[in-house]
Amino acid sequence: MKIRINKFLADSGITSRRKAEELIRQGRVEVNENVVVDLSFKINPEKDIVSVDGERMKPKTHIYLLLNKPKGVITSTSDEKKRRTVTDLINTREKIFPVGRLDYNTTGILLLTNDGEFCNLLTHPKNNVPKEYEVMLDKPLKQEDEQKLLKGIYPDGTKGKFISVVRSKNKSRIITVKSVEGRNHFVKKMFGALGYTVISLNRKSFAGLTTDLQPGTYRKLSSEEVTDLIEKYG
Repeated sequence: MKIRINKFLADSGITSRRKAEELIRQGRVEVNENVVVDLSFKINPEKDIVSVDGERMKPKTHIYLLLNKPKGVITSTSDEKKRRTVTDLINTREKIFPVGRLDYNTTGILLLTNDGEFCNLLTHPKNNVPKEYEVMLDKPLKQEDEQKLLKGIYPDGTKGKFISVVRSKNKSRIITVKSVEGRNHFVKKMFGALGYTVISLNRKSFAGLTTDLQPGTYRKLSSEEVTDLIEKYG
């Protein structure tokens, strides 16, 4: 996976992104012993040798994890009430953080990383990253309310809608919805605005990623998965 030279330098910890651009303009940066002055120049961190004033720069190791979040866990890196957080479930010495949020008792797919640009890519509203949830309601969903959810309602003063609403064939209170919204408690607010209570909520997919991991377990994203996400939403 190729990245811009200024991002590589910033990630290596020697300077900020802006200062890295100054170093490049000044001709102090070499890639494979060739001076680079193009700010948009891209490198392969695993293959290319990058030097600043003759000193080789080591790339920061980025971590990309997919967790099946269980109930009763805070989507945060710390909690003042000393409750268990999602980072407590991960065995790593690196400082990582969740990509977006899931409520305390909401389960399902959650990504964690130490790559801020990657996180911003998947959480920025303009990128319309899809999320799919399995919802258990306190009562069956009425047909007219299904149409309202698809056309759009105003649960908190701002219009929101689901891309799709699919009813379970066997359980009338189980609904699967898809959305590109990232607002807090969005799914619960949407149903709540129409008089329904969400009993349980599970995120089945995020940005096209799914999982059959047991709750509380995680895996690394493959380099192909990371590249696909960056190319799709970048």
